[in-house]
Amino acid sequence: MNLSINFLKKFKEDLSENVDLSNYSWFNLGGKAEYFYKANDKNQLLEFLNEIKKKKLKITILGAGSNTLFRDNGVRGVVIKLGKGFSYTKLVGENVLEVGASTLDRKVANFAKDNNLSNFEFLSCIPGSIGGAIIMNSGCYSNDISKVLLSIKAIDLNNLTEIEISKKDINFFYRGTNLRSDLIITSAKLQGLIGKRNEIEKKQNDLIEKKKLSQPSQIKTCGSTFKNISATQKAWMLIKEAGCENLRDGDASISKKHCNFFVNNGNAKSSDIENLIKKVKKKVLQKTGVNLELEVKIIGD
Repeated sequence: MNLSINFLKKFKEDLSENVDLSNYSWFNLGGKAEYFYKANDKNQLLEFLNEIKKKKLKITILGAGSNTLFRDNGVRGVVIKLGKGFSYTKLVGENVLEVGASTLDRKVANFAKDNNLSNFEFLSCIPGSIGGAIIMNSGCYSNDISKVLLSIKAIDLNNLTEIEISKKDINFFYRGTNLRSDLIITSAKLQGLIGKRNEIEKKQNDLIEKKKLSQPSQIKTCGSTFKNISATQKAWMLIKEAGCENLRDGDASISKKHCNFFVNNGNAKSSDIENLIKKVKKKVLQKTGVNLELEVKIIGD
């Protein structure tokens, strides 16, 4: 659907056509977004959504792009990215933080450390932003976002109002929640434990070091490709058991350091990564009887 000249003019500062999505995914892959809108604050976002609603355009919300594979043919409709007005962290109680949805997880961990709040150290090891972390119930090293969450604020796309949802009204499970897909998370309240800065810093650094030793960095990857089956049955174990470590497709391969990390070696297409995913999934099912479930989100046509 083509948006009118007047509509494009109204939001011209932050609305673009045919935007290359490879710049917004850690894989550096993907086609173009039909429309791409960067919302600088809540009022702008609500105004834009009100106009979009009349046009019945499909909406895709983009976080930090750390676990997103955009397909080669791009994404129809409008991709919305929350901008600087949604990136903030502030202390609103002795041990309570209010955090904007586009705030990077590691920034929350650092802010908490600087304010002597523990239990956020694990966030320093999670790529991405708080909004995505909540939707995915992201976690590592025996902790996850559900354990520190108090509530979220979100825009309901049905009536374009902001609502607050308490943690007790959200069903969290491994790498997911029952939050409706027609909500856009705008902020969250998180609760930590009062601690000593030097102890918090040590725990944070220990976790970061542990991650460096086991996971690849400085490469084009989007983190864990498949979800673990259980605490004792990890996806990487099944991939290894099925003999998939050296599988390739085009210029997509599997990391030598951690075989649940798939890599764009520089000239891959999104279809190469997706084909590699399918190959591994099929081989693991044949060899182990386990049907691996994706952790990476595949978006587009």
